[in-house]
Amino acid sequence: MSDDPASLSNLRDLALPNPVPWWPPAPGWWILAAGVLLAGFLLAVHAMARYRANAYRREALRVLDALEGDIGKADAALLAQRMALLLKRAALAAYPRSEVAGLDGASWLAFLDRTAGTDRFTTGPARRLPDLVYGAAEGGTDALREIAATARLWLRTHRAPASRRSGWLC
Repeated sequence: MSDDPASLSNLRDLALPNPVPWWPPAPGWWILAAGVLLAGFLLAVHAMARYRANAYRREALRVLDALEGDIGKADAALLAQRMALLLKRAALAAYPRSEVAGLDGASWLAFLDRTAGTDRFTTGPARRLPDLVYGAAEGGTDALREIAATARLWLRTHRAPASRRSGWLC
């Protein structure tokens, strides 16, 4: 070595620090992980509450499938009565009893249209449901198929009021 401090022979490699370990993570990562776990838990609770709240829909659709299978085999008036009863039971499960229980005839059909955002019950093919229930209409098989399709639409698309929805994230 030379005594000259500017000499290139005095150069040495840079002393690098040790690599940063991946464990344990910084506090920010712990906070982020806790937030992700909490969000996942809340979403799971919400999904479970929503699934349970829609149990009546799944059951009603299952019963409607069975009723549709009986079209043409059973009495049209009896099937119409069962479809009307099915719709009423589903409405009672989703809406307050005071709002649904006293409805019949045109007011019942208007309620079904209003809650599903459609006009198929008051002006469409399902307007014949009350007549079929009391056996006053002809062409039962075709009318029942149309009513079943409209009932399926209502069961799938009606929106329960916010006060009846379970869960706080609905």
